[in-house]
Amino acid sequence: MRNRKYPLAIIVAFVLFVGIALVSEGLRASVTAAGDTSYWGFDTANLDKTCKPCDDFYQFAMGGWMKANPIPPEYSTWGSFSRLLDKNQQNLRQILDATDSSKAASGSNEQKIGDFYASCMDTTAIDAAGTKPIDAEMANIAAMKTEADLQAEAAKLQKEGVGVLFRFSANQDAKDSTQVVGSASQGGLGLPEREYYLKQDDKSKQLREAYVRHVAKMFELLGDSADVTTAEGSTVLEIETVLANASMKNTDLRDPEKTYHRMKLADLKTMAPDFDWESYFKAMGRPDLKEINVGQPDFFKALDAQLTKTSVADWKTYYRWHLVNASASGLPEKFVDEDFEFRGKTLTGAKEIQPRWKRCVQATDRSLGEALGQLYVQKYFPPDAKAHALAMVHNLIAALHDDLQTLPWMSAETRSQAIAKLEAFAVKIGYTDKWRDYSALKIDRSSFLGNERHAAVFDAQRRLAKIGQPVDRTEWGMTPPTVNAYNNSSMNEIVFPAGILQPPFYDPKADDAVNYGGMGAVIGHEITHGFDDHGSQFDGHGNLKNWWTPEDLANFKERAACVQTQFDGYVVDGDLHENGKLVLGESIADLGGLAIAYAAYEKSLQGKQRPPDKDGFTPEQRFFLGWAQVWGTNSRPEYERLMASTNPHPLGRFRGNGPLSNMAEFAKAFGCKKGDAMVREQVCKIW
Repeated sequence: MRNRKYPLAIIVAFVLFVGIALVSEGLRASVTAAGDTSYWGFDTANLDKTCKPCDDFYQFAMGGWMKANPIPPEYSTWGSFSRLLDKNQQNLRQILDATDSSKAASGSNEQKIGDFYASCMDTTAIDAAGTKPIDAEMANIAAMKTEADLQAEAAKLQKEGVGVLFRFSANQDAKDSTQVVGSASQGGLGLPEREYYLKQDDKSKQLREAYVRHVAKMFELLGDSADVTTAEGSTVLEIETVLANASMKNTDLRDPEKTYHRMKLADLKTMAPDFDWESYFKAMGRPDLKEINVGQPDFFKALDAQLTKTSVADWKTYYRWHLVNASASGLPEKFVDEDFEFRGKTLTGAKEIQPRWKRCVQATDRSLGEALGQLYVQKYFPPDAKAHALAMVHNLIAALHDDLQTLPWMSAETRSQAIAKLEAFAVKIGYTDKWRDYSALKIDRSSFLGNERHAAVFDAQRRLAKIGQPVDRTEWGMTPPTVNAYNNSSMNEIVFPAGILQPPFYDPKADDAVNYGGMGAVIGHEITHGFDDHGSQFDGHGNLKNWWTPEDLANFKERAACVQTQFDGYVVDGDLHENGKLVLGESIADLGGLAIAYAAYEKSLQGKQRPPDKDGFTPEQRFFLGWAQVWGTNSRPEYERLMASTNPHPLGRFRGNGPLSNMAEFAKAFGCKKGDAMVREQVCKIW
């Protein structure tokens, strides 16, 4: 029941003061009375003075904070992002608790968010209903007899947010950004991604065994006898392993050329002859479709073969599993607890489940995010914040513009194209200018799971209705309260929701050096994404098009390979390393973002008296401390393994150190010399 964009949505730490004084533990502990000039935006209690900055700057800058801030039991990671998310959830809770849907006009946004949240919080009604909310769908699955039945039920489940077989949605055409096309892509897995099924190390095998036990337990809770549930779990794993084997690697998914295959209906029939595409499109409400993009043709060829190889009885088991898996949060507590045992404890290492209200706030934001978001921005996002944020973004764009003018390895021909793309950047700040219309979505207090299903169907219909229509460039891929931001290459835009535009990352009481090292660097990060290994393949109109000369492209790839090799060398746990190819885009953006921000800070000092040292730190040193505190994080080993296997963002400790070790400016600021750990022998430099 979640709509996830291509990994253009990227976690950053860009935050701007919006008039709310947030005193966060660790980062703001030293704030004293207003006007105290001793405060400069970094609490020196964060430091680990037993570690030298040239040995491990991340540990030096944030080791004290990490020691003093253990992970709360309900979290798998705890740092700047999770703390801000926690604060935003408390703000959203206040909005939802104050929303009296009984007094709101029927069909209004207030009525819908109030009833949705109330239905989620009503555990008495949820427990009393048992599995009734999914019984009818379970009966439909049980009644399947033919391959045609399988395909019809797949379409119905997909529209309701149940991820069987594959994904189908609407996306901009990568090579014609004015068009919206239907898009079919790999899916159908219950574990995070393909390698969880295929890796043969002991931890991976143990995790698959735990997954089978979890699936079996969920079937047992549905009422299946204990003597068949283990076999059912094995059946699910067997089917999903076939799908995983046929799935594209997550590193290849980042290459837009590899996921672009426009196909007409005749081509679809040739690719997957046993799948009735015409009936499927009709069931999805788009019988008019004659052409779509297929992200991974090899996956659909394998799926087509598997539809006939696997018995209908086994497909029933697979469908039943995915239905109960997608529905677990809306079922009685025993289902919720078992779901957390595997997805919370086993996969991420969390010790306790989050309080019900937090889970219900998150569910409301997922399903009615723009309705809830309107109230959020009215209360927590002052109008002047948008103007301030926009001004800062344009300052960093100007810094990259200056850098492109003198970049030694780029020719004039490519440089002109890069500058044209940069000047065409769209910037979205805070919230959408055109709020989503939820009038067709029915929400009441009768059933939380029913509300989630209605919201999923509403969203599926909304997305699929866009196929063949002009691209709506006002649309957002995140809701206003989201603690996140993203760069969308197809739109050539950078987007910063209101949820992240607040302290502690940008602090009006802090000195400029800290704010440039924090906020400035991550604004630069977002901008640089337009020129990373993925974004560099799109032009200023958002089209997948090569605008590089062959020599310049070779130069860029050579420099990118240096970054990839650097991150391949970082050890996550045991024999698990960061995947340099997977995290390449984020790592290029970190390196470029820091370089641009540093240049912008230096430019801001021109013609001014040099700022004084503070607590023994020079302005240049404070810049890098500002960067480090963005990434101060404690994470559980299970969570780190999960992130390293699935996420295009490196872990915080590698982001904190990685780009700095390539920067002569950092080495000069702290007196680091060749041979120190924070000075790389092979320096990587792109922008």
